[in-house]
Amino acid sequence: MSSRLTLALLPLAASFWLLAAADGAVAFSQIGSEDGESDQKQGIVSVPLPPIPSVTGAGTPDRAPAGETAPTPATPATAPQPVTDAPAGAVDPAAPATPRPVTPAAGQAPAPATGEAPFAPPAASDSSDDATESDTSGDEAAPAAAIPPAEIFYGDADLPKPVRDLRERLIEICRGGDIEALRPYLDIGEDGTMVSFGGGQEDPIAFLKSASGDGEGIETLAILLEVLQAGHVRNDVGSDEEIYVWPYFTGVPLDRLTPPQKVELFELVTAGDYQEMLGFGAYNFYRAGISPDGKLQFFVAGD
Repeated sequence: MSSRLTLALLPLAASFWLLAAADGAVAFSQIGSEDGESDQKQGIVSVPLPPIPSVTGAGTPDRAPAGETAPTPATPATAPQPVTDAPAGAVDPAAPATPRPVTPAAGQAPAPATGEAPFAPPAASDSSDDATESDTSGDEAAPAAAIPPAEIFYGDADLPKPVRDLRERLIEICRGGDIEALRPYLDIGEDGTMVSFGGGQEDPIAFLKSASGDGEGIETLAILLEVLQAGHVRNDVGSDEEIYVWPYFTGVPLDRLTPPQKVELFELVTAGDYQEMLGFGAYNFYRAGISPDGKLQFFVAGD
């Protein structure tokens, strides 16, 4: 066929093709002659073809009507695939944020776990103030430890010889009843024997007579005798002020005296005097003191 005839048959072939798509699949084929020549004549023969697969699912036409463009099937959505080989430093925006551990600075408390209250260090406090508050917040403060009573001695077994000798001499004078015999043992002057807290140092014998109930000093001698025969204590042991003192009531609490000790006290004073001493807080009757070197340091009443 000439090319002009071919062009003329093209519209007819297209129409036939569309009709064939509706009624059944057809195809063009050359019809050869009996002697095998293929260029002597042509024809159209109906040849069954395999069905054309559907474009979409059930209910969707295989072809769009003539003259219309078949819609392009939508590409089904594909679930995002996990990224396995993400570039270094890349962050997946879909992944949940993961808290990064924070390394605390030196001296800083570690950050609390999720849901816990933040750690707050206790406020600094002065230990000395706390101790003072705790001491005063409870019951009343315990009283200071009481000073233990002095050790009591009787006789002269513990006395140094100078002290023992003077004591024996004074007892002998008291029993003799002559107060003037005391004069050699009563020093005068600034460092003399104290017989009063308010004077009398110029003539201690005259003062002792005036203080005696009889005016002659006999009562004073009797008191000195009783004092030196009572028990005694040793004060300021080992120091320059060490001294032996009679009676021992000067070194013990009067409110703790035992009944036998009260008897010894009542040899010197009356029960009324004892009550006054309790109110005063100490023994305040006559006492005598002799230093370790054998000197009569005082014979005095009061306190």
